[in-house]
Amino acid sequence: MKLSRSVAYALQATLLLAEYPSRGPVPCSRLAEAGQLPERFLLQILRTLVTHGILDSTRGVDGGYSLRRAVSDISLFDLIEAVEGPVEPSSVTGHGLSLVSQERMHGALQELTAVCRKQLKSIKLSSLLNTHAEAH
Repeated sequence: MKLSRSVAYALQATLLLAEYPSRGPVPCSRLAEAGQLPERFLLQILRTLVTHGILDSTRGVDGGYSLRRAVSDISLFDLIEAVEGPVEPSSVTGHGLSLVSQERMHGALQELTAVCRKQLKSIKLSSLLNTHAEAH
């Protein structure tokens, strides 16, 4: 499975927030610098994660972004759906394929998607962190 650049940046930024030594909000510029990420693109991703309840945003001089939930409550599935939208099977309308073949292919893709969704939900961000950062 290939993650889009947007999902990869969301994952990297979220993990950086979890590992950040300070418990307060972290400015986008600091996350971009620490992760060597393009700041303008990262800002869009962070706003999306705020909208989907994964991050909190604080305005002002000491503002920035922080995790809204514990890393043990955030899954890879949560990040993918926040950034890319629902994880759903592709529609199959094959040129020259019989209706039966199209239906069977759609059923197979639905089963595969269900397995993928379950597996992605089981991967919590806490399992991707160094053990000293898991307390966030």
